[in-house]
Amino acid sequence: MRLLAFDTSTEVMAVAVCAGAQRLAVTAPGGAAASASLLPRIEALLAEAGLAFGDLEAIAFGCGPGAFTGLRASCAVAQGLGFGLGRPVIAIDSLLVVAEDARAQAARGERIAERAQGRPTCEVAVAMDARMDEAYAACYRHDGARWHVACAPALRSLAALNAAWRDATPDLVAGSALAVFGARVECPQRALRIEREHDRAAALLRLAEAAAARGEGVDAAQALPVYLRDKVALTTVEREAAKAVRAGGAAR
Repeated sequence: MRLLAFDTSTEVMAVAVCAGAQRLAVTAPGGAAASASLLPRIEALLAEAGLAFGDLEAIAFGCGPGAFTGLRASCAVAQGLGFGLGRPVIAIDSLLVVAEDARAQAARGERIAERAQGRPTCEVAVAMDARMDEAYAACYRHDGARWHVACAPALRSLAALNAAWRDATPDLVAGSALAVFGARVECPQRALRIEREHDRAAALLRLAEAAAARGEGVDAAQALPVYLRDKVALTTVEREAAKAVRAGGAAR
């Protein structure tokens, strides 16, 4: 399959292309710059692969959760290409990309345990920095053939995250929250801690290819981002009210 995949849900922009046996993957600065640089990066990678947009059979994108601006950019490009080319669009869980990258790192280090019925399984707990002392968290289990969602993505305070992980027994814990919050994140003791992603674009492409093979493409109109935080800023009135509450508390 000739497939394009991209993700701009974090500070790292991931873009990848596969065409037959050819696999090209690149990571670059994302964040606020992604809205301006995503399409040029896609065009450059397609040119390197010797493909035109019309050659693509499917478009995969990281649907979140993640940064609001990045998700909007990724979704807009996916929908635009899907509608314009008449191609199916595949939404990829952005936290699952982190889990897939962590599993690949652990496999290279031969740290994945042999579990049920002798099949290699791996459970990965993911926590990505969501700012405001919160994290996007989820847990996934790989059965040796494919991923399953053990705990769906959710926005958690650090206290809620620590409580959820207190009795958890994942093989790996991964994600940017580990480095950002440091010791404030209480990781399960037996889990291998993976703070840095090795190749986000390659992990994204592996997930996209597997999803395409399962026929998970949908119409571009259904290519929607996953927002877990409805509100990221207070209005002027709300800020003044909060200030008054704090002042009243201090006066007591």
